[in-house]
Amino acid sequence: MDKSGAPPFLSRLKHLPISRVKGKLPCTVFVQNFNFSVSRDSRVLVVGRPQDTTMSSSRVFSGQMYGAQRSGAGTIRRIRLENFMCHSSLEIELGEWVNFITGQNGSGKSAILTALCIAFGCRARETQRASKLKEFIKTGCSYATVQVDIKNEGVDSFKPEIFGDTIIIERRISDTTSSTVLKDRQGRKVASRKEDLRELVEHFNIDVENPCVIMSQDKSREFLHSGNDRDKFKFFFKATLLQQVDELLQSIIKQLKDACALVDELEKLIRPAQLELSELQEKIENIKRVEQILQEVQLLRKKLAWSLVYDEDKRLQEQAKNIETLKKRIPTCQAKIDSTLDKLEKLLERLSKKKVQVASLVEKTSEVKRKKDELWDALCSAEESEIEEQIKELEYAVDNVQSLLSSLKDEENTLSEQISAEMDAMKKINDEINYYERKQREVHHQICELRLHQTNKVTAFGGDGVLRLLREIERHHKAFSMPPIGPIGAHVTLVNGDTWAPAVERAIGKMLNAFIVTNSEDACALRKCAREARYNFFPIVIQRFSRPRLIIPNHSLPQTSHPTTLSVLHSDNPTIYNVLVDVCKAERQVLVKDYNMGRAVAFDQRIPNMLEVFTLDGFKMFSRGSVQTVLPINKNLKIGRLRGSFGDQVKEFESHVSNIQQDIDQRKSRKRELEKKVQDFNRKLDNKKKRRLDVEREFMAKRMKLQDMQKSHAVDASLLPESTTNELLQEISDGKMVIKKKEALLEALKDRINEAEEKARTLKLSFEDLGESTKGEVEAFQKAEEELTEIEKEIHNAEANKLHYENIMNNKVLPQIKEAEAKYLELEKDRKESYKKASVICPESDIEALGDRDETTTEQLDAKLKRLNQRLMHESQQYSESIDDLRMLHQEKERRILRELHTYKAFRERLDACQKALDLRWKKFQRSASLLRRELTWQFNGHLGKKGISGHINVSYEEKTLSVEVKMPQDVSSTIVRDTRGLSGGERSFSTLCFALALHDMTEAPFRAMDEFDVFMDAVSRKISLDTLVEFALAQGSQWIFITPHDISNVKNGERIKKQQMAAPRF
Repeated sequence: MDKSGAPPFLSRLKHLPISRVKGKLPCTVFVQNFNFSVSRDSRVLVVGRPQDTTMSSSRVFSGQMYGAQRSGAGTIRRIRLENFMCHSSLEIELGEWVNFITGQNGSGKSAILTALCIAFGCRARETQRASKLKEFIKTGCSYATVQVDIKNEGVDSFKPEIFGDTIIIERRISDTTSSTVLKDRQGRKVASRKEDLRELVEHFNIDVENPCVIMSQDKSREFLHSGNDRDKFKFFFKATLLQQVDELLQSIIKQLKDACALVDELEKLIRPAQLELSELQEKIENIKRVEQILQEVQLLRKKLAWSLVYDEDKRLQEQAKNIETLKKRIPTCQAKIDSTLDKLEKLLERLSKKKVQVASLVEKTSEVKRKKDELWDALCSAEESEIEEQIKELEYAVDNVQSLLSSLKDEENTLSEQISAEMDAMKKINDEINYYERKQREVHHQICELRLHQTNKVTAFGGDGVLRLLREIERHHKAFSMPPIGPIGAHVTLVNGDTWAPAVERAIGKMLNAFIVTNSEDACALRKCAREARYNFFPIVIQRFSRPRLIIPNHSLPQTSHPTTLSVLHSDNPTIYNVLVDVCKAERQVLVKDYNMGRAVAFDQRIPNMLEVFTLDGFKMFSRGSVQTVLPINKNLKIGRLRGSFGDQVKEFESHVSNIQQDIDQRKSRKRELEKKVQDFNRKLDNKKKRRLDVEREFMAKRMKLQDMQKSHAVDASLLPESTTNELLQEISDGKMVIKKKEALLEALKDRINEAEEKARTLKLSFEDLGESTKGEVEAFQKAEEELTEIEKEIHNAEANKLHYENIMNNKVLPQIKEAEAKYLELEKDRKESYKKASVICPESDIEALGDRDETTTEQLDAKLKRLNQRLMHESQQYSESIDDLRMLHQEKERRILRELHTYKAFRERLDACQKALDLRWKKFQRSASLLRRELTWQFNGHLGKKGISGHINVSYEEKTLSVEVKMPQDVSSTIVRDTRGLSGGERSFSTLCFALALHDMTEAPFRAMDEFDVFMDAVSRKISLDTLVEFALAQGSQWIFITPHDISNVKNGERIKKQQMAAPRF
């Protein structure tokens, strides 16, 4: 189906050429929702939605509506022939009304009608004068030219702003090619495409294949001589274009039947799928019991999972009770420990009192001076140690700060390297983004060029500059002896697809922009035009246009199976072909697929007549003597200009642009990530730098403090010995002075010694008395020591008892409690894991929803689950597929079948609509055919009635026959003659002429031509026929061209009648 909903075979109606639907038949074909109308009167193909699908009355218009008042647009003014058939050079000017061309047999009269047919695009076989166009070239000549001047004035003129009041159609025929050019009145080339000629022919409604427009010599003899009803019907059926519409409708009927048969076949093909769907449904039903078992298994799994959780709960409760039992032993042990501690505290208190008592007895004296010296020495030693400790702490702090500073510097360097690496990565990504954006702009530019090439292929070979150059060439066409040909690329096409396009453009890429001129003067004129068009960079090749197409013998071509550049190119212009051979050496350029094959062909095989080798991937290879050369790919070379379809290239480039945009977006995203990362690194680096500066300041402060303390300590250490020596010297001096004084007193003391000794003896006695008095205190001291020893022994026993109970507490009671608590935590952890696993299987609410828990143990549930799993496995072996997969497959098949049934139903509805529309069109066609049959009889009777004759035409569309009935006025028996061969020669000729005029009155064309229309007529019949023809032609209003070898002197002269005599033939 096309976009309009119509089947593809009906879309042909929309593209039916207007030139193939002529005549007065209002042929309307309705296809579903579109109405295609072709009318002779409007010459317009109307496409739109029908306003009224009912059968409208087909009105038949008389030819009298075309009177003498007409514009004359489309009539022939002049015919020029050069080297055509028997004419070396012939020029005939025709009048706008009736033209008679007479001459002897062999004078070339019929060549004029043949030239008209050829000029308006008719094939050689359709003229029935030759099988090929080159057979029309006069013997001994290389070309033939037919030039027809058409009047282009009035409201019906064709593009008067371009062609003016005259259109020149020039058909040039050579041995190998033919070309058609449309020119304006000044002879300037306007168009050269077949479509332009077809548009002109459709505009003026010139159908040279219609026998009512141009009746050639053979058709005239067949029409006038034949008495066969079937031949007359064929003539009538073709002239009124009923045959063309009938063939079109019959073709559509056949294709509609084929489409219906195809839909029937598609509906039959879906029945096995429906059977498969039923079998699949039955299979799903059989698997449902497996699902039930599966549900039981899932339920047991849930119960088993939560049964494990409940078992863990029971174990937790038992363990909690065990912990409570163990904790009850702690108070008993603690009470014994506390009683032992009370006893121990009392013993220690007694011990302290005894120690104080003993100490007061032992220590009766105090060595104050010795303790003072010791304290002084300890003080000095303590101060020096404190300073050394401070120095060591400062040194340690300095080392730590220095280590921290080094680590900060290393981290700072690492961050700097990371920032540098990320910046390098950002730079690389920036380069990639710039590369891809540049590439994207290049691809966009190529897409714009390709779209420009789609509108005008010439722009592929020079862009807007070549268009400006072509306009300048057209403006200065008089400066050239012959119009330049170019660019060459616009005149060549690839043979058998676009496969070799890259290699061909690599081989002759620059020459595709070249122009060809016939001499050096034209080359100078072309350069001048190029300067004015600001388009200078293109090659100009000088080549004689009259030179025939070169014929290259096989032995001069490269002896290889690979194609050459010339073999994959086609051009209808022999001059372009010669340039490709002479300038480009295209016949000696071999094309291969890849690089390896290219090296093998270029360097290993030594192929004769081979000049260069080109590969599809752009390499060029050749050898000159012993030197082998391989030229790399030319990246600046534009390719794709020779391809037939630019739309596929545009789609490829647009897809490439989309991929490039994705790459750019990915790299921009990566760039943003890197920028964010670099910002983070810079922030961290700033923080590290700030931290490093703080640490450096702290390091400098501690180092200065350390240096100051070291200096101060060194100064103190240097001063301390000197101070001590001075003090010693001073003490020695003082000692000496004391000695002197003591010596002075010694003498005085000696005197007193005696007194002292006496006194000493007295004191000794006193000391002995004191010893006796202190004996009781010594005994008290010994008793106190014994009591102290007893107390220490009791303390030792109390500490042993305390240690015993503490060991029981620490080694038995507490470890057992700790072990029990650890086991409780482990059980709690296992319970959480079991709860988590059970929750994954199902929530606890599902188990609670089942009701009270039964007394089934975990082991029993596990055994039951194993039995069900075995049963499930046994049942599942019969059906290996998953029921979900089967259901999904069933749904997918059902959806596909329903979708296909819906599609086929839509096809059937559309085909039914097409059938209804076709039936309606067929009825309209039959009604139109019936009306044309009536009109033919009316027109035929009208022309016969001018001579008092009456007649009737019987047209049988079923039997495909056309019979003529004539009743002569002098026939008293009123006998109707049903076979024209029963009439006299004159009567038969006149009746046949009336039949032809009736057909002419039902068709429209700006000119009519008849060759040897008066054959098989006697003099009287010819005179009557000529008078009737002239009268009809003048009344009908078209331009008429009558060609006859007979004498036409009896034709009356007039301003609208022009007679011409052809020269006698030369033998």
